[in-house]
Amino acid sequence: MTQVAPTAGAVSARPSAPLWQKLLPFVITAVCLVILYSRLEGAAARQGMGLVPYLAGIFARVSWTRWLALMIPYCVFFFLIDTLVLWKVVNWFNTSIGYAELIPVRGASYILSIVNEQVSKGAVGLYLNRRANVPGWEVGSSMLFIMVCEIYYLLIWATIGVLAQWDKFPEVFHAIPTIAVGAAIFFIVAQLFFSGKIGKGIALRDKPLFHSFRKATVWNYLAVVLMRSPALISAAVVYTLALRLFGVEAHFGEMLGYLPVIFFGAATPGPMRSVAILLWVLLFPNNPGEMTAFGFVQHNFFILFNAGMGLIFIKRATKDLFGPASEAKA
Repeated sequence: MTQVAPTAGAVSARPSAPLWQKLLPFVITAVCLVILYSRLEGAAARQGMGLVPYLAGIFARVSWTRWLALMIPYCVFFFLIDTLVLWKVVNWFNTSIGYAELIPVRGASYILSIVNEQVSKGAVGLYLNRRANVPGWEVGSSMLFIMVCEIYYLLIWATIGVLAQWDKFPEVFHAIPTIAVGAAIFFIVAQLFFSGKIGKGIALRDKPLFHSFRKATVWNYLAVVLMRSPALISAAVVYTLALRLFGVEAHFGEMLGYLPVIFFGAATPGPMRSVAILLWVLLFPNNPGEMTAFGFVQHNFFILFNAGMGLIFIKRATKDLFGPASEAKA
């Protein structure tokens, strides 16, 4: 199927995002930084120290070799799970392709994740379009399916976590189970719609962007959640042990509840994942300095280490992506 590139006129006619939408990430970041600064300044003052010596002392007390021994295997494990999900979805809905074939492009796409995770998925989509002749809209549909599954996967675990640690979460997080109920109702309606059981004759269902959703069964969604869950469980173990290196005690069950909520925060727009860092401080209010340092290194190391792994695959991925396109399938 031949893909027609958009004309210059079509591209130029696309409306630009409104100003408030462009400014929103910076506003969120600024608010988070102001709150963090006030918490840190107060904690440092209570110890009779300046802010910089206070934070420097926290970093100096951490055993970084033990921390790296936890984080590096976790990042590699996450990469393998992430590629597994991509491989299964592509084979379900698009084309037959080997797991090993997707490792280079998925690894290299982590470099783009520094800017935006969705941009990295776009690179994977371009690879499948060029190398496997998968129509662009169908690739986009599978990437959208993965995004939807990620939302539900985090929401399911976040709901379990909040219910299990109800009294330990700030009251604002008590809305998560209600949101989950609403999301479950939406899922049921959407699945009935895309399977053709309701809304017959509505043209929206037949749009190429919803190719994967028309083919998906409930089992496909559940399978993605189950495949991703070992990554979250391992993260709960790693983060619990890593947090103790910063001098803060936490239990595995407690962390299993916190992490999905934290990862939701990390998905919120804002440089340096400031929302996620602030959430750590809100969840452990008695240790603002330790939690700021912990949140900063955890999220940024994860992103940067994955990008570093991507550099290993960049030459192969570039060759596959920009080399001669494969011959069209018969």
